[in-house]
Amino acid sequence: MRLAILDDWFDTLRGLPCFSKLDGIDVTVFSDHEPDVDALAERLAPFDAITLFRERTAIPRALIERLPNLKLISQRSVYPHVDVEACSDNGVLLCSNMHGGAPSFAAAEHTWALMLAAMRDIPAQMASLRSGDWQMGVGKSVHGRRIGIYGYGRIGKQVARYAEAFGMDVVWWASEEGRARAAADGQRVAESREAFFSTSDVVTLHVRLKPSTTGLITADDLALMGPGSVLVNTSRAGLIAPGALKAALDAGRPGQATIDVFDEEPITWTDDPLATHPRLVATPHIGFVTEDELEIQFADIFDQVVAWRDGAPIHMINPEAWDRR
Repeated sequence: MRLAILDDWFDTLRGLPCFSKLDGIDVTVFSDHEPDVDALAERLAPFDAITLFRERTAIPRALIERLPNLKLISQRSVYPHVDVEACSDNGVLLCSNMHGGAPSFAAAEHTWALMLAAMRDIPAQMASLRSGDWQMGVGKSVHGRRIGIYGYGRIGKQVARYAEAFGMDVVWWASEEGRARAAADGQRVAESREAFFSTSDVVTLHVRLKPSTTGLITADDLALMGPGSVLVNTSRAGLIAPGALKAALDAGRPGQATIDVFDEEPITWTDDPLATHPRLVATPHIGFVTEDELEIQFADIFDQVVAWRDGAPIHMINPEAWDRR
């Protein structure tokens, strides 16, 4: 079988222990990003299977219908970037481990790093030092401040553990079901959505992006945040209503934001109005990009490839594609 690995931008996977799972498989690693459907169709035409690096490459119907040799897409976690119906119509099996166990420690750690960077103005302080100006202002401690965590899931709970270790006051908001689980666990849930945003010094988002959560955070929510507050988003850009974050930063509520995700990725231009905003601390979607996390994720992804090759696929999202083989 022939397997294509897409978007391994730094050719990292070949150096990880999990890569040995692919012994005996003809593997091609693509370290660039190709967004054009025509170019992708030509590139991927010979392959039986592809593995995806999260949502870096979208797999629409227009692409799937031009890949008659493709039989397997292997990835991990949610799959809004894959047209599952088109996969089923064309006999392409999608396998994706939804990893219901441990949180992504890498994502939680990066959330915490970004929050500290914003609270202490670390990027600006570094720039001031490098320009010969020494200090450039005064930051804020996190101890004794309130962090509002939106989304009562695995990553949010891990962030809460960090917050408690740093002496922060933790308050939660989530869906009705999530708030009920938080309350049942003895956690402090905000009195209202308005109170959650207006009383938190830091608000951090940890919600899966799906149709029901797209645009979940509105301009009105952000306007409730104080001028000294910080919004953190290491989840997905689509959780915030289009244009709302930049408008909120322009208005100074919240006073800062720190994000790892954008509406369009990758950003390869230098004048993006949000990425270059003076009130923003941002990174290029690296929350999950550690050797440790990639080993965890791609061990699962490669296990799915091997299981499919051996005739016993696992973590099938559209088993009807396998049934009609």
